[in-house]
Amino acid sequence: MMRQYELVERVQKYKPDANEALLNKAYVYAMQKHGQQKRASGDPYISHPLEVAAILTDMHLDESTIAVALLHDTIEDTTATRAEIDELFGEDIGRLVEGLTKLKRLDLVSKKAKQAENLRKLLLAISDDVRVLLVKLADRLHNMRTLDHMKAEQKARISEETMDIYAPLAGRMGMQDMRDELEDLSFRYINPEAYETVTRRLADLSARNEGLIKKIEDELRELLVANGLTDASVKGRQKKPYSIFRKMQSKSLSFEQLSDLYGFRIVVGNTSACYSALGIVHTRWRVVPGRFKDYISNPKQNDYRSIHTTIVGPSRQRIELQIRTEMMQEIAEYGIAAHALYKDGRGTVKGDELLPKESNAYSWLRHTIESLAEGDNPEEFLEHTKLELFQDQVFCFTPKGKLIALPRGATPIDFAYAVHTNIGDTTVGAKINGRIMPLVTRLNNGDEVEIIRSGVQVPPAAWEEIVVTGKARSAIRRATRMAIRKQYSGLGHRILERTFERAGKQFSREALKPALHRLAHKDVEDAIAAVGRGELSSLDVLRAVFPDYKDERVTVKPSADEGWFNMRSASGMMFKLPNQQKAAEAGQVAGDAAIEPMPIRGLSANTQVRFAPSGAVPGDRIVGIMDEDKNKGITIYPIQASALQRFDDQPERWIDVRWDLDEANKSRFPARIEINTINEPGTLATVAQTIAGLDINIRGLTMGSNRAADFSEIEMEVEVWDVRQLNQLLLQLKELDCVSNLKRVYD
Repeated sequence: MMRQYELVERVQKYKPDANEALLNKAYVYAMQKHGQQKRASGDPYISHPLEVAAILTDMHLDESTIAVALLHDTIEDTTATRAEIDELFGEDIGRLVEGLTKLKRLDLVSKKAKQAENLRKLLLAISDDVRVLLVKLADRLHNMRTLDHMKAEQKARISEETMDIYAPLAGRMGMQDMRDELEDLSFRYINPEAYETVTRRLADLSARNEGLIKKIEDELRELLVANGLTDASVKGRQKKPYSIFRKMQSKSLSFEQLSDLYGFRIVVGNTSACYSALGIVHTRWRVVPGRFKDYISNPKQNDYRSIHTTIVGPSRQRIELQIRTEMMQEIAEYGIAAHALYKDGRGTVKGDELLPKESNAYSWLRHTIESLAEGDNPEEFLEHTKLELFQDQVFCFTPKGKLIALPRGATPIDFAYAVHTNIGDTTVGAKINGRIMPLVTRLNNGDEVEIIRSGVQVPPAAWEEIVVTGKARSAIRRATRMAIRKQYSGLGHRILERTFERAGKQFSREALKPALHRLAHKDVEDAIAAVGRGELSSLDVLRAVFPDYKDERVTVKPSADEGWFNMRSASGMMFKLPNQQKAAEAGQVAGDAAIEPMPIRGLSANTQVRFAPSGAVPGDRIVGIMDEDKNKGITIYPIQASALQRFDDQPERWIDVRWDLDEANKSRFPARIEINTINEPGTLATVAQTIAGLDINIRGLTMGSNRAADFSEIEMEVEVWDVRQLNQLLLQLKELDCVSNLKRVYD
């Protein structure tokens, strides 16, 4: 375990003017707070924050970030409070520690909306201060290094989360070495059999080729020195197990078919020397066609710069070479952390290079956060972000020379949306390198793409299956929804015009604006489109605009010869028995008095009629199911109830039922709804106030925790006048900020 003076010495090696008092205070405070706490391995808990701090000192981060690393678990796992940390260490450190505490509670393995929401919180916290990401990645790296002492299911869950989110995020931030280690550690627990096989094969290969890496290093170094690059350094390594396994999977190769298992890094003094080294190596050894990439001329979005080439080198081995400068090496190793070092003026730029004013990796992060506003739901954001995290890239150019980076496999449609959403929406064709090509063409590195547009174009929904970027998919879905909404809006407008005309009123959009709050819609077009979709009744809109308007409801009574009859125990309903063509054949006449001569087919005058647990309300299509013991009664189900499937093979028990309500009827009817709400104070009160405002009674309520700590589930039984009032309730509840999802329950 690292001692206090050792920590200070590590920081002072790269930052002699570091605030020693801050580091000592953070060390002592963390030691006191964690006290006798133990990790799953049995080690003192304080060893974890110390190791996280040590990882960050290797990245040469400032003393404030090191202090945050020491304190990052204190609020979560000890009696420490944010106020106490603010007072002792300042608000800046307190804010970062609290941010890390919130992130620790996120479960990024959960699926769909919950995973998307948690990933959104993670990225928002990182975008506020990148040091949150650096500490979080170091924290995750040490946890992965010490995962052996966890239970098997915990190992798998944490490893999956690391492989899905943290390793790609480290790569996107340019921290390639950390990404490689996180992926290897995750691979070990996610697929232990494959890990063991690849590791064993690599060990056998190393034993057979003992001394080969050093031999190639020496030969490369001698060649470069002989040609004037005296300051060049060469370092070789065998590729990592996960890197090899991924290549075997993606290219369907066996281990024996892999030829480039060794990688060598040549570090020189400046950019010009990189190209000189490339020429020297290519002159001496044959290059493998198609395996050359120049990331100095076209840097990756995470600021990675290097020249990649593959040669058939000494001993006839195929080897990969990376040629870069010392500064490029620092950025490749530490990524965004290297930018923080230079930004603070503590690094020295060597050679003829200048560091960009702002990290492109951080720009990508901010761009991703901006896309939160573009996606209409969390799943779209999750899809967008994961595509961005995992895809390799191709680099294309606009006709004016602007560089556009896209995922591998991207099409001209993706290119158009990457330039601007409006350009993508109006795309009708594309020229690639001056030739008109289909929009499904896959783009290659260096392609120049010119987009052909039309002002009347609407993106076809089928494009969603062609594109590969999340931004393009989100924009196409949004444009498709807008086109459909426009169609429904036109239909709704015509329906409202006819309804208002029949009532002797004049319909206008302006007249609708003051009534929007009564219709639970935010704008006029939404309300009109809802009418077109059938979600909102045109009569409800008429009454909202003209509250004094009265329409007379005419109740049509079935004639006596239709076979329908009343029952005293179920006023407001009419019944018809199976296989009864005419009620007269059974000696029935309409009216309550007609029940007196019962029984009919075994029914008695006191037959009980009751609703299914999910209830039914006027306006629902309903059916009655006779109990096996006919004297026990009839149960009324909505036609949507899945429970009716149990009676498919018993047609003799089915009874036709229809509503028969008078205007004077004041009965309420039961219905059940399920509401998913944000777990915060006042949510239940807000829901209850909305229900009470519609003159709806709450008959019963159960509330429980969702698997996501941020949400709660409410199941509620309400009593309403009819289905119109129930639909109005559902519409108004959907508009509440605290409601995530809701539905009517039919079972």
